[in-house]
Amino acid sequence: MILAAGRGERMRPLTDAQPKPLLRAGGRRLIEYQISSLADSGFRHIVINHAYLGAMIEDALGRGDQYGVRIAYSPEKKVLETAGGIANALLLLTGEDCNRPFMVVNADVYCEFDYATLLPILQTMHRSAPAQLAHLVLVDNPPHHDSGDFKLKQGKVALTGENRLTFSGIGIYHPLLFKDVIPGIPVKLAPILHTAIDNACVTGEYFPGTWLDIGTPDRLMQLDRLMYTRHANSGQSC
Repeated sequence: MILAAGRGERMRPLTDAQPKPLLRAGGRRLIEYQISSLADSGFRHIVINHAYLGAMIEDALGRGDQYGVRIAYSPEKKVLETAGGIANALLLLTGEDCNRPFMVVNADVYCEFDYATLLPILQTMHRSAPAQLAHLVLVDNPPHHDSGDFKLKQGKVALTGENRLTFSGIGIYHPLLFKDVIPGIPVKLAPILHTAIDNACVTGEYFPGTWLDIGTPDRLMQLDRLMYTRHANSGQSC
């Protein structure tokens, strides 16, 4: 699932006329970087939620044929926050028995993480739930979030401790994590994760590579410069 329902207030005025996932950097829409990375890693079925100007996202991406994937959409009349948006899309994400884990990524994150490495985690979680309900990818703290989110201790995610890391927005979740979330109601993900972490049901891993949270116009320009520099160095045009 790609989370694409945010209003993008910090991106205004760029988001006054188009949704944040469709903003371009390096000649491509932000959400296209995620779709391409997922397709390259073997993911073929993608769910995208949307709210603000969501029809523009559907018009731009279609059903995913141009990317070699199948896209289904989970529209929201009002922004349901992360957990609420996931719960609203569960029927599209998991099997009829609501027992199949799935991966969730943010549309406004650029990351060079190899999603294929998470496929074994998906299989393991399918067998081990409810002992394991989530798996988070953590990264170095960016300047705008230097306090971090979580501590990684021997493959387990903890809430406290020194040298905390930042949650990348990339996670694997079991549907049981959202069993108490009522579809259609805005619910944040953090409190649900905190409870699962307290119950030692959340694993994690550290990714040391390139990761950017494209939350402001300055960071969008940073990604734009990065991509154009890479294209120029490789002799390609964007």
